[in-house]
Amino acid sequence: MALASKIEWTEATWNPVTGCTKISPGCKFCYADRMAKRLQAMGQERYRNGFELTLQEDLVDLPLKWKKPKVIFVNSMSDLFHAAVPDEFIQRCFDTMEAADQHTFQVLTKRPERVASVAKKLPWPRNVWIGTSIENCDYSWRAKELAKVPAFVRFLSVEPLLGPIPRLPISNCEWVIVGGESGPGARPIRREWVVSIRDRCLKYNVPFFFKQWGGVHKSRTGRELDGRTWDQMPRMQGVGDGKKARAMAGVV
Repeated sequence: MALASKIEWTEATWNPVTGCTKISPGCKFCYADRMAKRLQAMGQERYRNGFELTLQEDLVDLPLKWKKPKVIFVNSMSDLFHAAVPDEFIQRCFDTMEAADQHTFQVLTKRPERVASVAKKLPWPRNVWIGTSIENCDYSWRAKELAKVPAFVRFLSVEPLLGPIPRLPISNCEWVIVGGESGPGARPIRREWVVSIRDRCLKYNVPFFFKQWGGVHKSRTGRELDGRTWDQMPRMQGVGDGKKARAMAGVV
């Protein structure tokens, strides 16, 4: 499944896996779970299993067919490093990402310990970024696991931010995304939590991206912080056949 994305920090999505299992507080109101069940009710064949983990074998090589460079969020509807995804399948997805070097792939997981355990089996070209989700202090350890991975860009998605994280481990990261929870049942976010992380990123010169304040009606709360939007992203060196360094989405 490859769709243009409304997510502020990417351009498209690629879902060679669909479905997942909730493992931490940030998963409680998972948008992918709601969407999968909705698509199942609509008769979407790829979601015949609802939110049960499903390998979409025919989509593994899809990015090779996209000639125009894209910034691609991998598995917006799942987690490539879920325990039920075989190592061999992960390897095939990474082989595709390595071959499709006109694109930049953003792989986000809540299971960085598995990434670290299989990292030696995988290629790590410059166009593959790896990130992990951290929703509160209890899950800061994920950043330490991520630091073991030899990716060109490692990033943290602090969304939904559910509590203060005054010492977010960012020393081994190239990017930090922060956002409040949105949709039904959205839990509140506090400005001081966001500012603390923003200021830490500024101190250590780590690009900071503020995605949203969130809430039940996120369009009303917007995404400004201190009178401006924060859309900082890493800059990526050219890959493949020596393309010139180019700015990432929204950065010129």
